[in-house]
Amino acid sequence: MRAAPACQVTLQRFGAWRVGVVALTLAGAATLVAWLLVRPVLPPAPALVGAVGLTLLAVAVLALSLCRLPVQPLRWDGLGWTLGAQPGELHPAIDLGPWMLLRFTPAGQNRAHWLPLQRRGLEGQWHALRCAIYSPVAPERVDAP
Repeated sequence: MRAAPACQVTLQRFGAWRVGVVALTLAGAATLVAWLLVRPVLPPAPALVGAVGLTLLAVAVLALSLCRLPVQPLRWDGLGWTLGAQPGELHPAIDLGPWMLLRFTPAGQNRAHWLPLQRRGLEGQWHALRCAIYSPVAPERVDAP
């Protein structure tokens, strides 16, 4: 089986990812507030209200950090993946067709980078990118002496 041809895309459009993060954040916040309001003891204790407020603040900060993604190039050269200037391994975690979540692990590290990709903005390169993501890694050519 042959490896996919080389391709390069610039990860710069994250609209679907941001909509998902905001939707989950709002759903979580609404659930937390609803739980606080339907408790049998009303009014809730000030300590409980404070804990819920701190939790909501922490969730908002986490959502903001998840929404801020850098623009960076992702490159497949037929032998391996490079994100920015870091070589590493790339594996699909979620594939919904027009949207994917990829796990990039830089070479020699255990910390993964999660990359949300969407077809919008990459229409011309989407098929080649998907082929590269799912293609086997080609063995390196060894030239005989």
